[in-house]
Amino acid sequence: MLTAKENMRQCILGGTPDRFVNQFEAIQLLFHPYLAFGSKMVEKGGPDVVNAWGVTNSYPAHTPGPFPLHTPDKIVVKDIEKWRDYVKAPPLKFTDEQWGTFKEQYDAIDGTQTYKAAFVAPGLFEQTHHLCEITNALTYYLTNPDEMHDMINYLMEWELELAEGICKHLKPDAIFHHDDWGSEISSFLRPEMFAEFFVEPYKKIYKYYKDNGVEFIFHHNDSYSANLVPYMIEMGIDVWQGCMESNNIPELVKKYGGQITFMGGLDNKSVDFTGWTQEDARKVVRRLCEACGDKYYIPCITQGGPGSLYKGTYQALIEEVDNFSAEKFGINKNDIQRLPLQILFG
Repeated sequence: MLTAKENMRQCILGGTPDRFVNQFEAIQLLFHPYLAFGSKMVEKGGPDVVNAWGVTNSYPAHTPGPFPLHTPDKIVVKDIEKWRDYVKAPPLKFTDEQWGTFKEQYDAIDGTQTYKAAFVAPGLFEQTHHLCEITNALTYYLTNPDEMHDMINYLMEWELELAEGICKHLKPDAIFHHDDWGSEISSFLRPEMFAEFFVEPYKKIYKYYKDNGVEFIFHHNDSYSANLVPYMIEMGIDVWQGCMESNNIPELVKKYGGQITFMGGLDNKSVDFTGWTQEDARKVVRRLCEACGDKYYIPCITQGGPGSLYKGTYQALIEEVDNFSAEKFGINKNDIQRLPLQILFG
């Protein structure tokens, strides 16, 4: 039986997987000094925190992640035409000892079993609305495109510096990058506008990683973005993680399989709620796996990391993917080997 890592590689490359890839089983999300020393992380259910960019974040219970607070006094960019007066990138100079702490964590992971994926968040689009507020940011893309281009390039240069440190010191073989680009039913920007602002910056970021030893780019975006898939491919994204069922994933696999892989479909709304049952998990897994197949599709909860909002949901989905693999591939699910369950959310 293939290792979880090799089975995922076969799925992404259109080879011969011997079972369905099971959510995050072959991705070990790992961190870096900026997340520990350069930023201030808000804890779930804890007090609000002002991060290194000056953004105030809140993380209520039963939510999949933190989100900025944007009362008028907390918006960082008060005047878009003077954004440079407000946006100050945090420094990325860390000591060899600080890098070494994380290198030990990377070295401790068995790279034959799983991808060592450096975790990067938020992305370029999210950072613009974290700094400006979402309605303001979407307005500025229309009214102040020059300033938004300049701000995005500033954020891109910071990300490239971060990428340089990650690749030099930690040498991951995958990147897991967050940036949400839409709601459940629509992208936030029309495709042409999205391309104008984000294709070239992301091409530069993801090319840097690929040129420096990274095999796969996993990009988390739990939203409707089917209209942006050609641009994802152009950017260099290998796996779109978080694609919601509203994207018509079977059609996307049929149209774009071989150019990009889709990792998602197990929407939280379908299984991760008060009163969920094992039957809910079984139904959503079987519906998507039967429709999408085992190549270029990875059944996965749509949130941006292993876990769930409600206790037990993620484990139930793991069990049902294994059950379906046993049925379709004729394997003994007890023979499946994976690293200990890693829970980031829930």
